[in-house]
Amino acid sequence: MKKLIETFYTGLSNLDAETMISCYHDDVVFEDPGFGKLKGNRAKGMWRMLCKNARNFKVEFSQVEANDQKGSAHWEAWYSFSKTGKSVHNKIDAQFEFKDGKIIKHIDDFNLHRWASQAIGWKGALLGGTGFFKKKLILQTNKMLDKFMAS
Repeated sequence: MKKLIETFYTGLSNLDAETMISCYHDDVVFEDPGFGKLKGNRAKGMWRMLCKNARNFKVEFSQVEANDQKGSAHWEAWYSFSKTGKSVHNKIDAQFEFKDGKIIKHIDDFNLHRWASQAIGWKGALLGGTGFFKKKLILQTNKMLDKFMAS
């Protein structure tokens, strides 16, 4: 399973969504502070959208650990946020659960306030730590995902 996680992040590093998605179980559940909870094709679609729209993107992963049931990794991403063009350096801790040799559950955890401060600027620094901001962000990202998947 450690190799599976490494394959997933190598795919991300190469902006190869199909390699990433090949690591996911069809019934995968993904969750993070920016998109909320996504299941199955929506989780896969998110990676396709993010890989397609990535600008000035670089990723590094480390601390990959896994057994037959669970795994974890730390990863960092550097990119230009599409809406503002601002540079972001996001530090993420990931937790995984496996089923049938694939990732069935993937939870990414990062500091949303820190992310918002970088991606959005002063408004993000002011509001990025609030529940209101998180709800609004999840609505916006899911609307973008709906539009991407419809096209």
